[in-house]
Amino acid sequence: ESAEHGHAEAQYSLGWCRRRGRGVVRDVEEALRWYRISAEQGHAEAQYDLGMCYEHGDVVEQDEAEAVRWYRMSAEQGHAGAQCNLGYCYQCGIGVDQDEAEAVRWFRMSAEQGNAMALYNLGCSYQRGDGVEKDER
Repeated sequence: ESAEHGHAEAQYSLGWCRRRGRGVVRDVEEALRWYRISAEQGHAEAQYDLGMCYEHGDVVEQDEAEAVRWYRMSAEQGHAGAQCNLGYCYQCGIGVDQDEAEAVRWFRMSAEQGNAMALYNLGCSYQRGDGVEKDER
């Protein structure tokens, strides 16, 4: 009921449950609809999940630029997973022009929140000298 009344967290939760079939009939298209409604209200986790859907072509047609758009919205709100994924997109040129320095910037923001994958990616960037001065220490 809260989801129907515009509550972004409830909308996200309903999408999450629909996607997994938790307590409701599994319906991935309905899940995507609720994710989008929540994400458009600025819900960072919904934006992150939409980014994942678009990056991997899960439930929607794969669209890397659209994935980056949703990751960026979430990352700018401080979502560590979105920051890490956005960094990876910049590192590999997925949906954006490849930019190692920008990748490092996003990895660092995510790593500062303790995201293990971002810490790993940041360490690899330093080891290889990608976007930063090489430092194998």
